[in-house]
Amino acid sequence: MSNGSPFPPPRRLRGTIVLAVLAAVLVAAGAGYLVLQSLRGGGAPPGAAHPAASASAGDGHRPDRKDGKGDGSPGNGSGAHSGKGNPHGSLKGKTVLIDPGHNTRNHDHVREIARLVNIGNDRKECDTTGTSTDAGYAEASFTLDVARRARTILRHQGAKVVFTQDGDRPYGPCVDERAAAGNRAHADAAISIHADGSAVGNRGFHVILPARVTAGAADTSAIVAPSRQLGERVAGRFVAVTGSAPSNYIGGGTGLDVRSDLGGLNLSTVPKVFIECGNMRDPKDAAHLTDAAWRQKAARGISEGITDFLTS
Repeated sequence: MSNGSPFPPPRRLRGTIVLAVLAAVLVAAGAGYLVLQSLRGGGAPPGAAHPAASASAGDGHRPDRKDGKGDGSPGNGSGAHSGKGNPHGSLKGKTVLIDPGHNTRNHDHVREIARLVNIGNDRKECDTTGTSTDAGYAEASFTLDVARRARTILRHQGAKVVFTQDGDRPYGPCVDERAAAGNRAHADAAISIHADGSAVGNRGFHVILPARVTAGAADTSAIVAPSRQLGERVAGRFVAVTGSAPSNYIGGGTGLDVRSDLGGLNLSTVPKVFIECGNMRDPKDAAHLTDAAWRQKAARGISEGITDFLTS
């Protein structure tokens, strides 16, 4: 030391001790605050910003539809693609109707499937052949494969799963029969699986919701709201699991569309939606639709959306 004394002056020693004690108190207080925040679930300072989710924008253009799917009303969905919820909850006691769109043998029964049936507000063909990729992979093969994969997942979670057809019919069933199957089963949720046949460059999936239809045998009044909830859940999980974007040509980027011209929806008395998993006529979408690993993701996204709806 500068003054030559072997010990510091007593006053300076007391000051040093006081400062050390104060520092220890402050450190302990800070640690306590962090622990308290952790227990409360905090972790970010008050008012910290969180990144917002964004949806792919679409131009809302609706091209001419092929394969008897018609021109429905423009989409007006909210597009709630949060992907949140409980996709792994138990479905014990729940019944799910899965409708694999079309039939791989419809093309051998053109006259039978061309027969008109009543869909409540109109008459339409019993069924259609569906579309295909340019390489010939049929929509009916795609829908049955994804449906079977979804059935396995849903059964594993305890659900009773009913099919409208399982490759065990010569053709069809007709669209009115497909609706009736879900009604007879008193399904808690129903979904019809499809893939679209639109122009090249039109990409992405969309979920079709029932419009309010009260005509003839059709009355969707009671299912419009729950079907929208089901559709939003399915859209959200489909995005999260497959990474696919909502349609860039239907639904204005929401991935949701509302239609009044589909007998499978018009005649349903249980919550029901359609999903067009992609556009088979676009090479990029077709690459996904023909890939078994992607089809497994599609089945999981659909199943998780249904589970989310039934357990929320």
